[in-house]
Amino acid sequence: MKKTYQGKKLFLCSSFADVAGLLNIFEKNLKGKIVTFIPTGSKVEKINFYVKDAKKELEKAGMIIDILDISQAEKSEIVKKIKNNDFIYVSGGNIFYLLQEMKKTGADEIIVEEVNNGKLYIGESAGAMIVSENIKYSGLMDDGTEYISELKNLNSLNLVDFYTVPHYRCFPFEESAKQTVEKYKDKLNIIAINNSQAIIVKDDKFEIK
Repeated sequence: MKKTYQGKKLFLCSSFADVAGLLNIFEKNLKGKIVTFIPTGSKVEKINFYVKDAKKELEKAGMIIDILDISQAEKSEIVKKIKNNDFIYVSGGNIFYLLQEMKKTGADEIIVEEVNNGKLYIGESAGAMIVSENIKYSGLMDDGTEYISELKNLNSLNLVDFYTVPHYRCFPFEESAKQTVEKYKDKLNIIAINNSQAIIVKDDKFEIK
């Protein structure tokens, strides 16, 4: 059955710093909005400049960043920040580690509930992939072997009925993104985007900008 997006608002991208200007499609007045910023996936990556770049863009638009590392925070803090703040931002990084920590803390269920209630979700790279039904397809782009000791399954947030492949034809993911598309294009509803594109989910439809 086709998933309905009624009431949902998602902004999915490969590189937020490259497409931040598109965010006002959702919110004409971004100034003063508080963003629950979840950088957890980047903690286990050597390259994580995109976290700083994303923060810079959010602040430039006048938003207030409230950091939430779900691997360290207490459940009460996770619930409070995700529920009370205006937006949810999930950064890139290792998607397997990110999903593991979401499931361990119950952050996944809280995020799903808030997004289904209309709260804007911004996902960058791994943060864009994790809203699909299952992240098994990301295995060619990310290595989860170090981080799945506590991950019982790869079922993810299931907020959309497509599977985002970020960084398509972009360094250093040219080959892995291409292989992912080729392997799954006939099995899954694959939507590939480059670093200058974003998938906008609003009401009952989505489009690539």
